[in-house]
Amino acid sequence: MIYRVGNGFDVHKFDETRDLYLGGIKIENHPGLAGHSDADVLIHAIIDSLLGASGLGDIGEFFPDSDEKYRGISSVILLEEVMKKFYEELWQIENIDAVVICETPKLLKYREHIRANLATVMKINTDQIMVKGKTSEKLGFTGRGEGIAVTVTTLCRREK
Repeated sequence: MIYRVGNGFDVHKFDETRDLYLGGIKIENHPGLAGHSDADVLIHAIIDSLLGASGLGDIGEFFPDSDEKYRGISSVILLEEVMKKFYEELWQIENIDAVVICETPKLLKYREHIRANLATVMKINTDQIMVKGKTSEKLGFTGRGEGIAVTVTTLCRREK
């Protein structure tokens, strides 16, 4: 077996004119995020983590923001496309650990729904993915409530 670790990071600023999506779940009554797609910062960081662990590249190579066909697209669709390539290359997910850094929204009430949705999209068990919400104690752009940052670590395996 070959085991690899991948790290993903993404950040988006809030945009009052858009809906907020985290892990493919719409978060009601909260400003959305600015971006070329639906700006699902959690899925974007997961994609980069998966692509890094598998050595397949990064999100910008797969889905450039200069390509209009990705404007406003659901990040769930992007994740599904990455998973096809990931599984074609015979990689399997051991576990994913994500940290969502923001003052709002508070993620605890959405966490299990997000985990279940992501597990379904990635065709893994819910216990293979964890999503944690953290604040930055009012420091920096996330602390000032200007946006959301996410960091993700993924452990993957593939038979030799």
